[in-house]
Amino acid sequence: MSCPRTVRHVFTGIVMYTVIYGAIILTIVGNLMVIISVSHFRQLHTPTNFLILSLAAADFLLGLTVMPYSMVRSITACWYFGDLFCKVHSCIDMTLCTTSIFHLFFIAVDRYYAICQPLHYSSKIAIPVIEVYVFISWSVPCLYSFGLVLSNVNIEGLEEETRVPCMGSCSLVFNKMWSIITSLLCFFIPGTLMIGIYIHIFSVARKQVKLINKFPNSTNQKKSTENKAAKTLSLVMGVFILCWLPFFILTVTDPYINFSISDDIYNIVLWLGYLNSAFNPIIYGLFYPWFKKSFLSILTGKILQLGSASYNVLNYK
Repeated sequence: MSCPRTVRHVFTGIVMYTVIYGAIILTIVGNLMVIISVSHFRQLHTPTNFLILSLAAADFLLGLTVMPYSMVRSITACWYFGDLFCKVHSCIDMTLCTTSIFHLFFIAVDRYYAICQPLHYSSKIAIPVIEVYVFISWSVPCLYSFGLVLSNVNIEGLEEETRVPCMGSCSLVFNKMWSIITSLLCFFIPGTLMIGIYIHIFSVARKQVKLINKFPNSTNQKKSTENKAAKTLSLVMGVFILCWLPFFILTVTDPYINFSISDDIYNIVLWLGYLNSAFNPIIYGLFYPWFKKSFLSILTGKILQLGSASYNVLNYK
């Protein structure tokens, strides 16, 4: 049986295309600006920023290679690109989304050492350490995703109608065991660890503010900086949980309710997860003043000037 093409109201179709196109453009352009900024300006060549650069690369590739095809599938409810590319698309989709989540976890580790153990930060977080973080963030999701999908172990024991509900469909489904394993590895374990790390960071940051307040020469600017850092960390966790928790709750529960969750609900939570990759450059880029200055240099064309790589982007006042 061939999958029927979903016919939507004109207004509904326009809204969907507008919102999804906007998400794709924001993901590609925002992360590309982070990549250019860190790569070009020498002052931004730090271990932390190289980790952010790798995160931006994963999110950029997601927006460029995965989201456009997912858009067509979500709006039309059909897959026009063949069974082989369906497999490849699912592998790349799962790899890049998990890679992005792993990067967010290692950024949390980096922030832990920067705020909670500042005296040991330079020895604990050096370029070789960041290289290990980046290698793990890319290799583990890639091996797991391609190994899982290409081996078909995720659909063992499922009925044929569940595996391929109709000709011309492309969906990544999991049996009960692999839905739990995948959700734990790709979200719940790194997510829980991130929450614990950020709660500890927030607690330490508040204690540091109280200590600073005890010194008469402490300035309001210092206190404002600490409070902004704590608020930014809260925003990081809030956006991460908001974007990805619904998707992985659905992934775990769907096999236990006979895959009765509708395609529209699945598409909503999937695109909510994709939006995390659009929000990442805003949170990790625009919330840092030196990135604001580098973004402005890109938009105004100053980056094309001779010697622009040596600009003092850290002097943002």
